[in-house]
Amino acid sequence: MRTHVRCGTLFSAGDREARPGQTMVYDESGVLEFVGPADRAPRAIPGEPVLDYSRQFVMPGLIDIHVHLAYGNAKSEEDIDLYSPLEFRALRGLFFAQKLLAAGYTALCSPGDAGQVSLSIRNAIRAGLFEGPRITAAGPYITARQSLTDWYPTWIGAPSTSIGRLVTNRDEAIEEIRVQAKNGVDCVKIALDGIQRRPDGSLIAAFTEEETGAMVREIQRLGRKAVVHAIGREAVLYAARAGVDLIFHAFELDDECIDAVLKGGSAIAPTFTFQRNIIEFTQSHEPAAVNGRVGHVQRQYERAVRNLARAREAGVPMMAGTDSGFAVTPYGEWHARELEIFVNDLGFTPAEALCVATRTNARFLADGERIGSLEPGRIADFIALDGSPLEDIAILLDKSRIHAVHVGGRRMALPARDYNPREVTDAAMTNWSDVYTQARVAELGRDKPLRRAAE
Repeated sequence: MRTHVRCGTLFSAGDREARPGQTMVYDESGVLEFVGPADRAPRAIPGEPVLDYSRQFVMPGLIDIHVHLAYGNAKSEEDIDLYSPLEFRALRGLFFAQKLLAAGYTALCSPGDAGQVSLSIRNAIRAGLFEGPRITAAGPYITARQSLTDWYPTWIGAPSTSIGRLVTNRDEAIEEIRVQAKNGVDCVKIALDGIQRRPDGSLIAAFTEEETGAMVREIQRLGRKAVVHAIGREAVLYAARAGVDLIFHAFELDDECIDAVLKGGSAIAPTFTFQRNIIEFTQSHEPAAVNGRVGHVQRQYERAVRNLARAREAGVPMMAGTDSGFAVTPYGEWHARELEIFVNDLGFTPAEALCVATRTNARFLADGERIGSLEPGRIADFIALDGSPLEDIAILLDKSRIHAVHVGGRRMALPARDYNPREVTDAAMTNWSDVYTQARVAELGRDKPLRRAAE
């Protein structure tokens, strides 16, 4: 039995135009058989469902290429690594994956999580146990002493529940890659730099160029995609020369890096949403403001926009991801902001941004050849919107505009359940964010006499 979909306006992502008066027809397995003008569509026979979205803007389901399902809207690195068991992180991550689906995101990549959290969520959804978006999953980051995730003092070491797997030599890195491939990951992420800088301010690549090349070759030899976290010039250059599939961030790339990226065929996903939200949402009393992180991120953002606009002009393919999973990028809230930034700061047209978040992003995913655009032979993952994002890309942030979400042709009807962050995220035993010396209390204007305990 076929399903017929009447579309007010259809943006297929097969090109950069939206067309009125279109119809889609898909079979029982959710595979599209026809996409085109209504007057050329096969007629519905008695008993075949007809979905009337003739007042809506219909387009492929959106894709976020950078969502950490295990993070739980974390406020600190310790929240990510320590305070929740892996089993709870998996259950929590499934709940949050459904938040993305309700926001119009029918697929995502979870590039680096603790244990097999993202793999388990992916497998449960694929098996039909739960409704959720399509997930391309990684295991823990491959990390070194100068990488992300080795945050803790050496006398504590790297916890086994961390999102990173600390390796101390090339053989350990190759072995970890092989273990992850055996476990069934779709991609392997290398933390190619972190926060360690040289005296001149340049970020230090966590692995040498030769080590990077060896890891990437092994990842790709095993049929997986290679992705890296790389902000600094050195790490971006090593990643590009190794021919990685996707570079996250790349904020400090230069012309030599751009040439290497073009030669190696890598794509870049900036994840500007995380940066902008840090700048705009952090309150003045929070540690990120007090310790100067907001100012640093503001300067970094401005450089990154200039650098990545130049990379785009040179022909480097861009993908859209948000780095969701932190307190400033909570699940289901800000995913479409990346597209708004692409339009406002990188010079994309709304149609180009929509193509990035659908057809282009799909190329990276494990089943990407079957999704990302609405064409015969592809799967009917689509959303129906009240309003056109081609006229105002920001309407994608308004969840009240999402009229319907379909995955494999089936309409998703998820309850709009709220949650208490203090029960699902705030597990750390943090009681204060300041040190209340007499001078600090006076500075805060709290210098009234202390109350006696008996009062």
